[in-house]
Formats: sequence, C-alpha cells, structure tokens
Amino acid sequence: IDTLSRAAGARVVIVSNPTVEKAENAAKMYGIPEYTTSAEEVIEHPDVEAVWICSPSAYHAEQINACARAGKHAFAEKPLATSLSETITAIRSMERANLKLMTALQRRFDPSFQRVKTGILRGEIGEPIVVKLCSRDPAPPPASYVRGGGGIFKDMAVHDLDLSRFLMASEPIEILASGLNCVSDEIRNFDGPEKYDTAHIIVRFANGREALIDVCRQAPYGYDQRAEVLGTEGMLSTDNMFPTTANLYTRERVGHADHPYDFFMSRYREAYAAETRAFVRALVEDQPAPISGQDGLVALVMACAAGVSAEEKR
Repeated sequence: IDTLSRAAGARVVIVSNPTVEKAENAAKMYGIPEYTTSAEEVIEHPDVEAVWICSPSAYHAEQINACARAGKHAFAEKPLATSLSETITAIRSMERANLKLMTALQRRFDPSFQRVKTGILRGEIGEPIVVKLCSRDPAPPPASYVRGGGGIFKDMAVHDLDLSRFLMASEPIEILASGLNCVSDEIRNFDGPEKYDTAHIIVRFANGREALIDVCRQAPYGYDQRAEVLGTEGMLSTDNMFPTTANLYTRERVGHADHPYDFFMSRYREAYAAETRAFVRALVEDQPAPISGQDGLVALVMACAAGVSAEEKR
C-alpha cells in the first residue's frame, strides 16, 4: 500500500482486511478514503479499475475470477491458485474479459538479480551454461502455514524456479528433485512434499542448459538469497544482502558487522516496490503485464513437477 499510494498515475480508492481495525488503520495511515472487511466491496467498487490481491493463497483464484466478472485488472500474489485447473480457469477468465493479470513474483525485480539478467542480455558472460540459486529462510514457518500450502516446492522454491527460467530465458523440459526433513520435526509426518523442509532441484531447459537450486527453511545466520550464472566467457553472481556494508574487526570476529536480513519483506523491499510501480505503468500506458498469468502458471507447473519427482524419486 505504501508504494501504491505514492505511485505516479495511481490513486488508492479503498482497502480491505478481514479485521476491521487493520483496514481502518491502513486507511488512516495512507489517506485512503474508504475501507471495508469485504474483498467483494473492493472488487465491485465503481471507482476501482485494478485490484491488488494479497489475500491467503486459497482465495486468489476466486478473487481473480470475481475481478474478471467485474471488469477489473488484477495484480495477484503467487500462486494464482492452489491447483493447476484453478490457475488455468483464472487466467482464461481474465483473457476472455481482455483484462491484465500480473503474477507477483518479486525476485525478477530485485536490483541484484536484475543486474545479472541485464549482464546476460548484454553478452557480458557469453552464453549461459548453468544457473545456480540458493534460497534459505532464517527459521521454519509455523506448521499451520505449511499444512495445505502444497509444500516447499510451491510455497518457497516456486520463486527460485521462476527466477531460473527468467535468467536462462528458456522453457523447462525436465525436472529432477529430492526432498528431506532436517529441521522441522512438527511437519515430518505431513503428506507429500509438505513434509520437506530442505530440497534440491535440477531443471533442464529446452536450450540444453540446466539450473541447480537448493532451498532450506532454516539458516540460523539469517535470510540467504544468492544467484550465480556461469557463461561461456565469464560469470555473474550476487552476494547475500546485509542491512549495511559495515564490517567489524575484533579478536573474536572479522566480517560483516550485521547479520543478513531476517525477514523477506526487508530483504525484498525494493523489489516489492518496483513490481508495484511496473504494473501501474503497464495499466497507465496500456502495456502487457510485466509478469503474466502464464508466467505464474509455468512456475506452478515446475513446482508441481518437482513435488512429483521428489515423492516418486524419479
């Protein structure tokens, strides 16, 4: 809301939250004229042209379809739906209504990852050979978050799967994955991929190249997000992000003065703002959504394939 309320060409008309106090506080904080507890009121509001859907995953498809019926463009957090069939239905409903649908996969807008992509496009490292991505959270989420979310491939690695496709600029054709439970005893007996807290993925693309991805729900030292692309003439890589560039030198410690970020909202603050501005621009200039519903669908297909591979060990 902070970025949207300041974005050129946009005016926030109404905000909703199931808890009325939260909706009211947001409206007061950002000078929004109306607030409600009803998502339907936002979607059907006569002054609303586009809706930002940031609700729990289970509601995304229903609300996207409601936007299509109401003639409203939509920006939706990943996943667009929790199943492939619902995702396809939601995408088609927006296409039939000739409306824009953007999937919020914010890592494409991270300045460091953007620099890697720009370097590839400029030919700074020749032709990409392999993409390596690392994604580790500071601590496991509550079991209640994991249950029903589809597991580590859908609720976590989907970002890395999408980023690998973005950087390689080729379509995935094969996926091999494995999953482990190493740090979260409370989910050890969950069904399917939901029991995994650690996973490794190999993606083979149509151009014959591959991506290697490792994800884990716990890194005690902080949020760890890194990328590396080896090319025929060089390599591009990103370091993990820290709140400051200060270093500390003592008898006990030599290195960064601060630990890495401990929350994804802090780590990707710039990326979240950039993706919001990008969709506003697309609406104002009548351009395609920067990350389409189809992009969201492919990322979900990749996550589903990784889950099947890990479960069936093939």
